[in-house]
Amino acid sequence: MRQADELAALLGRLVTLDGVHQTAIPRLALIRSSQPTEPMHGLHLPALCIIVQGRKQVMLGEQIYLYDRTHYLVVSVDLPIIGQVVEASTEEPYFSVRLDLDPVQLSALMLESKPNATKPGEGGHTGAGPGLAVNPAAPELLDAMLRLVRLLETPHDIAVLAPLAEREILYRLMNGEQAARLRQIATAESKLQQVNRAIGWIRRNYDKTFSIEALASEASMSPSALHQHFKAVTAMSPLQYQKQLRLQEARRLILGAALDAASAGFRVGYESPSQFSREYRRLFGAPPLRDVARLRGASALEMVGA
Repeated sequence: MRQADELAALLGRLVTLDGVHQTAIPRLALIRSSQPTEPMHGLHLPALCIIVQGRKQVMLGEQIYLYDRTHYLVVSVDLPIIGQVVEASTEEPYFSVRLDLDPVQLSALMLESKPNATKPGEGGHTGAGPGLAVNPAAPELLDAMLRLVRLLETPHDIAVLAPLAEREILYRLMNGEQAARLRQIATAESKLQQVNRAIGWIRRNYDKTFSIEALASEASMSPSALHQHFKAVTAMSPLQYQKQLRLQEARRLILGAALDAASAGFRVGYESPSQFSREYRRLFGAPPLRDVARLRGASALEMVGA
């Protein structure tokens, strides 16, 4: 694909070190890895991700999504996932572009465009589907992304031209395979946004116990509807989602704030150190101290949301 080749060459000039690099263009990040990575747990925020060289897999619940330069990934809500670069080398590094999705821009664009039920991926469906999807990357979408990234070489053009290129990217998405999902992001009372309100509440209160009835009230749904749609979007129940957030935050506290395992577990809401250690090991594959020692020794690249 010509556009992917041009984007790879462009990123090769712009990014010479491995890692996630925020850019002068709002919401745009460039990612590079010169080797495959270990599976990395993290919270992926709503975004469009396009690989231009290499390959990556993302796991949500039990579902594995594998994508490369011929596909793009869209995440529509905050999702705890496991990401892993599976194809990269010094000679041909993994390169990808991430554009965080702005609901305000999506809403404005939806109001200006005429709904068309025959668009691919739309078909009048109003339920909450998976919050993550992989689809073929159309040349028109890659063209728009290429124009956006090129602006990094002419910084004086960014203020005027970047919003136009980003608008076209969103327009291409809203008229492609992910039309229904993108429109749900932009619609305040869609099932996706109701689930998103529940997700936001859990994120703000991940260290507290809650009842499904209280969470359903927060989302303006019945408890049964919330459970059904929450699992359809996130591939997990609200309690499983909370557990993932707790354990990821505890891992961050042990690794970054030098807390011991018991203190980190208590900080994120666990009353039993043994239960915390057991659930930590189940998620990360090793007890806290051994897991953190491995991470410190491996100098892992944090590229979950890329």
